Amino acid sequence: MRALRYHGPLDLRLEHDVPEPECLPHQVKIRPSFCGICGSDLHTYLSPVIIPYKDTPHPVTGETWPVTFGHEFAGDVVEVGSDAVQGGLRVGDRVAVQPTICCNRCPPCKEGYPNCCNSLGFVGLMGWGGGMSDFVSVDARFAFKLPDNVPSDIGAMVEPLAVAWHAIDQTGIQPGGSALVMGAGPVGIAMVQCLKARQVKEIIVVEIVPERKDFAARLGATVVIDPKEQDVVAKCKELCDGQGPDAAFDCAGVAPTMKTACRAIRHRGVVVNVAFNEKEVPFQFNDLMIGEKRIYTSVSYSIEDFRDVIEALGNGLIDVKEMITRKTTLDRVVEDGILALMHEKDKHMKILVDVRA
Repeated sequence: MRALRYHGPLDLRLEHDVPEPECLPHQVKIRPSFCGICGSDLHTYLSPVIIPYKDTPHPVTGETWPVTFGHEFAGDVVEVGSDAVQGGLRVGDRVAVQPTICCNRCPPCKEGYPNCCNSLGFVGLMGWGGGMSDFVSVDARFAFKLPDNVPSDIGAMVEPLAVAWHAIDQTGIQPGGSALVMGAGPVGIAMVQCLKARQVKEIIVVEIVPERKDFAARLGATVVIDPKEQDVVAKCKELCDGQGPDAAFDCAGVAPTMKTACRAIRHRGVVVNVAFNEKEVPFQFNDLMIGEKRIYTSVSYSIEDFRDVIEALGNGLIDVKEMITRKTTLDRVVEDGILALMHEKDKHMKILVDVRA
């Protein structure tokens, strides 16, 4: 079968003779239809920032390079394992895939937090195949049937939306509340969509890129602030009863955005770090101490997050069609996908791979 394989930095190869995976008893075998290209894919393409490394197997998958790419994907079930039949999935079902790799043995896994697994990994990055291939077999508990009114390209968007949904859960924010989103890239826009679906009343987005400011305004932000033109902290307090928003989400991953978020929220408010920080962030705890503000982190998602996002999509509470700015094919992932997101990031929000094209 075909599979786009990662052989190391700047070395992605579309191979045509990769063995087709078997479907183990606890698995379902899927024929991917669409797969998103994520910021993690860009980081990995440029430098080996994840395991497995070339000579270091992932502790759960046991795999080293090359590994198949693609962790944001949806597709059709083509086989159901003998132990997975009771899960309700049938051949022909369209599903979104939660690409979690976990050991099922460590304390976090046993406590019901596989996203905190001591050996956390992701299908499509650390082994066990990936969405940029003709077939992939996944744990049946991580495959979720899509409603008839949610097409498969939108199904490929469930994974990034679940990241945002999980981050919101860390805050306890209620319907009618207020939130600040730092950065209007793909994660930031997903955050806006999920906040809107959860009936958060005031959604303030901070962004400097004109195209991304437009995205935020069209897709649910109530206010968009350009920090080059306005004082973000003062504006947030003005918009939120002089106190600031209930919660803030750093989706940019740079020191100034975290600092601003901590200063902008109200007393006992919550800042959630969602972005991957490439550089160490210097931090002033006084920005939190005054007002007993709190800072949390959020990683990945849970089964419940996937279910909630799919329900919201089915009910029309989330609409991400505009986030998909291009579709490409397996043989053009680097040229039309990765390089486009690197060099035309102001133009693109989410590029999907039409795996079957």
